Amino acid sequence: MTDTYRLTEHARGGGCACKIPPGELEAMVAGLGPSGGTADLLVGLENGDDAAVVRLDERTGLVTTADFFTPVVDDAYDWGRIAAANALSDVYAMGGTPLVALNLLCWPREVLPLELAREVLRGGQDVAREAGCHLAGGHSVDDDGPKYGLAVTGVVRPDELITLDAGRAGLPLSLTKPLGVGVLNTRHKQTGERFAEAVESMVRLNRDAARAAVAAGIRCGTDVTGFGLLGHASKLARASRLTVAIDTAAVPYLPGAREALRDGYVSGGTRRNLEWVTPWTDAGGADEAERLLLADAQTSGGLLVAGEVPGGTVVGELLPASDHLIRLR
Repeated sequence: MTDTYRLTEHARGGGCACKIPPGELEAMVAGLGPSGGTADLLVGLENGDDAAVVRLDERTGLVTTADFFTPVVDDAYDWGRIAAANALSDVYAMGGTPLVALNLLCWPREVLPLELAREVLRGGQDVAREAGCHLAGGHSVDDDGPKYGLAVTGVVRPDELITLDAGRAGLPLSLTKPLGVGVLNTRHKQTGERFAEAVESMVRLNRDAARAAVAAGIRCGTDVTGFGLLGHASKLARASRLTVAIDTAAVPYLPGAREALRDGYVSGGTRRNLEWVTPWTDAGGADEAERLLLADAQTSGGLLVAGEVPGGTVVGELLPASDHLIRLR
């Protein structure tokens, strides 16, 4: 019975493409500072990092984050796995280890059967189990459309923390997953075609990449999600007061991504991403199609780190600050 429903038909956007556009988000939170808690806040709102971090003691920082979104695929179990991997990624992107998570579920209970919701939760549970992270309850509401994700708490050593503002000129820039899930998910939503390699990429944890980055001494990075490679790279460049150079020919893509772009399967989120970064991007010889792929709104994408990691692809480097945050070459 569950395979008779197309979850993506109940979503205005898909996955991380449903995020509030980055420019609007920055304006919305501008001027909102720390609340004045008693713990030592190591990472807050300042640079738009992936999670908040408070120091518990000299060797332990507490990492906390929340992430949820609308269906990105039709299969309920796969959507649960993707959303959970995406939420856990925020902790990995900070160099941390997730310890415990809570489900966040919005469900149109009079439109979609609860057995579908159970499949979503089962997918999240399986990914949390793979991550060695407790999944202990959560919160659910009756809503107009389905949404799912996790609130995650983890730990990190303060001296191993990975942040946006720790970049240094001369470091290479590495990407640990190929791009293209955005255009492929848009095609899936409109046609029903299933792209197994995109699903596999989205459910793959960033755990091993994060461990390798920490072991390599990398202290600057983020994960690539709804703002696309260009959007997240520009946040890193601004926080570190540098310019990010991207070698467009070196960027890896999933099979079928360029064909999906050619056939017009581009989300509104991707177009908004490109519009946002254009004023501070030196496009070089990259045409609009190439720039749309680089701005493609990813869901559960890889890590973007300042350094080299096993299994990652060097896609550029950090340069001294110039009049552009991004330089394509």
